[in-house]
Order: sequence, then structure tokens, then C-alpha cells
Amino acid sequence: MALTLYVGSKRLSSWSLRPYLALAHASADFKTEVIVLDQKETKAKILAVSPAGKVPVLHDRDLVIYDSLAICEYVAELYPTAGLWPDERSVRARARSVAAEMHAGFQALRQNMPMELVEDRSGQGRTAEALADIARIQDVWETSLAASGGPFLFGPFSIADAMYAPVVTRFKTYGVELSPGNQRYAGAVLALRAMKAWYADAALEPKTRA
Repeated sequence: MALTLYVGSKRLSSWSLRPYLALAHASADFKTEVIVLDQKETKAKILAVSPAGKVPVLHDRDLVIYDSLAICEYVAELYPTAGLWPDERSVRARARSVAAEMHAGFQALRQNMPMELVEDRSGQGRTAEALADIARIQDVWETSLAASGGPFLFGPFSIADAMYAPVVTRFKTYGVELSPGNQRYAGAVLALRAMKAWYADAALEPKTRA
């Protein structure tokens, strides 16, 4: 097996979930190695596998690719028949735009509603800035779904959905109310076999930070 994806704790690491979903969707032959976050040895373990000192990081023999979006792009090139980007150029451009917006933005949501798959935090983190991020995300979803017809943002599952999957988990954890169409979309993401496997692993991880 050539591909190894190093990820942070599955209950906490939103960035790690994204390339995992891309690899799983592509039916790639890969293994996942979890580095538990917030431990004394965490930094050293990550630096041993990632020159950037962050996870996720993908090893393909002697090639090391870091950053969630870069890994997803690499997977799309490795497995072109997996359809990780839409075929039509204008649709692909829109998908890349919303994926990039997720990659670079929504800092208030990240800060006030950090990823936590195990706990129920309904009603927490609802600052004005976080609510503005949520409104923008709902608009992105509604606009994309209206154009594509669903079930995912651009029809079939794509990297755009992988990028927003951690947001789906946040909305579940923090009890964020969604429009009916967005709720169906969130349900489709949560129903993915790879997502269910990730949640199952997360439930077995320690709940307390060291």
C-alpha cells in the first residue's frame, strides 16, 4: 500500500476529514494513521511526518503532500474517473470557488464552533460573526443545490462537499437550524459510508484534552 494519510484526532480535526472523504470516494487503496492531538508528544509526531508541522499530510512513497485542498487535488489527479470535480468547466469553476472560500474563510465559525463530533453543544458559539458565517454558508449551499438539483452541492459528490463536510458536523454538534433543502444536503453528507466510519472511530477517542 503506497498511500498513507496522517490525520489528527478524528473527533477534533476538521482539516483531516476532508482528504479522507476524497480518498474514500475515489476507492483509493490507502491507510489512515491517527496522531492524537493536544498531547505532549503530538508536535514531535506531526513533525516526523509533515514538513509543515500540521496534519493532514499524505505520503505517496517518497512524495509528501500537505494541506487539505492540495491533497484533495492530488487525489483527483490520481483517480480521474472518480469525478472529484465536475466535468463541465463552468460548473467545475463554481465548485472550486466555493471550495476555496471554505478553505480560506469562515474564521468566526471555526473559532466559536470548533469541530467536536462526540459532544452535544447545542446553542453554543452563536456570536454575531459566527451567525454571519452560517448565513453565508447556507446561501452557498442553497444556491449550489438549486443549480445542481443535488443531492450534493454540484450533483455527484465532489471535493466541494469534502471541504464543507466538517461544517455539516459543526451544524449537527451545535444544533444549527437549516433550511429544508440544506437539511437534506447535510443528511446526505452524514449518510456517506466514509462519514459514518469516521464518526465511529471518533466515538472511541479520548474525550478530554491533555
